[in-house]
Amino acid sequence: MLSKGISPTVFTFATVIKALCAVNEIDSACSLLRDMTKHGCAPNSIVYQTLIHALACANRVNDAWKLLEEMLFGDCAPDVNTFNDVIIGLCRVDRVLEAAKLVDRMLVRGFSPDEITYGNLMQGLCKTGRLDEAKLLLKKVPNPNIVMYNTLINGYMTNGRFEEAKAVLDESMVGTGCKPDIYTYNILIHGFCKKGLLSSAHQVVNEISVKGSEPNVITYTILIDGFCKKGRLKEAEDIIGEMSNKGLCLNTVGYNCLISALCRDGQVHEALELFRNMPGKGCKPDVFTFNSLIYGLTKVDNMKDALCMYRDMYMDGVIANTVTYNTLIHAFLRRRATEEVFKIVNDMLFRGFSLDKFTYTGLIKALCEDGAFEKASGLFEEMLSKGTSANNLPCNILISSLCRAGKIEKAREFLKEMICRGLKPDVVAYNHLISGLCKMGRIEEAYNLFEKLKSERICADAVTYNILIGSYCKAGLFNEAYALFDRGVVGGLVPSTVTWHILVTSLLKRVTRRV
Repeated sequence: MLSKGISPTVFTFATVIKALCAVNEIDSACSLLRDMTKHGCAPNSIVYQTLIHALACANRVNDAWKLLEEMLFGDCAPDVNTFNDVIIGLCRVDRVLEAAKLVDRMLVRGFSPDEITYGNLMQGLCKTGRLDEAKLLLKKVPNPNIVMYNTLINGYMTNGRFEEAKAVLDESMVGTGCKPDIYTYNILIHGFCKKGLLSSAHQVVNEISVKGSEPNVITYTILIDGFCKKGRLKEAEDIIGEMSNKGLCLNTVGYNCLISALCRDGQVHEALELFRNMPGKGCKPDVFTFNSLIYGLTKVDNMKDALCMYRDMYMDGVIANTVTYNTLIHAFLRRRATEEVFKIVNDMLFRGFSLDKFTYTGLIKALCEDGAFEKASGLFEEMLSKGTSANNLPCNILISSLCRAGKIEKAREFLKEMICRGLKPDVVAYNHLISGLCKMGRIEEAYNLFEKLKSERICADAVTYNILIGSYCKAGLFNEAYALFDRGVVGGLVPSTVTWHILVTSLLKRVTRRV
């Protein structure tokens, strides 16, 4: 277009910018905005609004805000939707106070915030625990809607402020003529269930009909889930009876709650019976259903049926997830069936899944137990190279296993590598090394390692002292043991029963020898 001497118009730029934003080429779209003046075109409100919306959706709220400022100080007037884009972006990243100030600026400039403005600000305040500010905001809203009230009630319930939640329902809503809907009641029920207050939750269900509404499947499912998580299966069954009396049936989520609870309780036969009844009730089992049953079968050590259930998933068109594989892998690990473990791992990788830190940790532990330290170390390397976030557990397993096998030097080398890689060993790692050195009679080296803890900013714990004190006593170095004990107490150590047992036993042996 430019090569042919045709000058682009504002409409041309607006169209191209919109197209670039649609394919997430936001930087290119922003560059075009800056090029507009070179071609004698002044950006209009539509151009700015398009870019601000795209930037806010991409969590680039600072850039979106800068463009809004340009509009406010230029000739382009933003509309409420433009302000809302920035406010929503700020609330999404918990910058709620800045969002509130922007709402104040809207009012000063004569813009009227709408339901979306207030609704998102309410949600942001509640999400960040600023419930008192949210309540004050609600009072300022000209015509608050049911969603705003539900947001505040949910905030109170989440933070355990039940009386205030009930006050919003019984006083504020009634006072403004805003009638609670079933979502309002479900929020209350869910909040009570989450805190284990099942009687209060059930009472709300009973009150719903009296207050002119009717419980739905979600209402009962929330309540069933609450009772199931507490292992109160008999009461969960009674709720199902209540549902049935109202002409409601369990959905897949409800079945999953019951099946999961039965499997946790070891009642796998009953869980399988429910599973078989699901298709006849119009409910299709999903990955959560199968995962619960696989877990239940592995819990009662029925690995054959657990593997059959895993295969049945794919036959039913249900795709396994990481939880499925980890359940099977850890069950086989408990049985020390390493060959079966790696079959599952290979299947997992073949189907496009990545090993997570739980899988890697389990595999590293299994290889260490089999004495395959090189393979275990290789897996740890793979874990880091693939960017899997590693905690100290797999490191400690490797160090502990190497020490138990008498490979102290390799354990120390591994510890140094950890530090060089930016990982921070904890006191448990050092305790394994100190214990390993002590068992080999290298108490002086163990003590030197203990002395290094302070420079590494690691606090020795009761286990550290017990290992060294016990080793000193075993070697007959009682003065050193008592001196270390005194040093620990002065430094804030609270001796455990093991500490006292070591000292008293050593003292008795010392007295006996003298006699």
